[in-house]
Amino acid sequence: MPIKIGIMGGSGLEDPQILHNVKEVELTTPYGKPSDKYIVGTIGDVDCILLARHGRKHNIMPSDVNFRANLWGMQNLGRLRFL
Repeated sequence: MPIKIGIMGGSGLEDPQILHNVKEVELTTPYGKPSDKYIVGTIGDVDCILLARHGRKHNIMPSDVNFRANLWGMQNLGRLRFL
């Protein structure tokens, strides 16, 4: 089974140049909207999903982050390991 990594990070994920074969995925979850679009790509031969938890424009206050929606989206996209 291939490894897929989910990374929810802060500053620095607004333009993840480490990823290759990048595509953006926008989801609506049962818990509302996630913080931003999910960035899907590869690092080496590992499939990765990145999400900027405060939004790529840093427009979400820490107390307003919708962690349930963020995690549901990661799981829905097939994340097997989460950082």
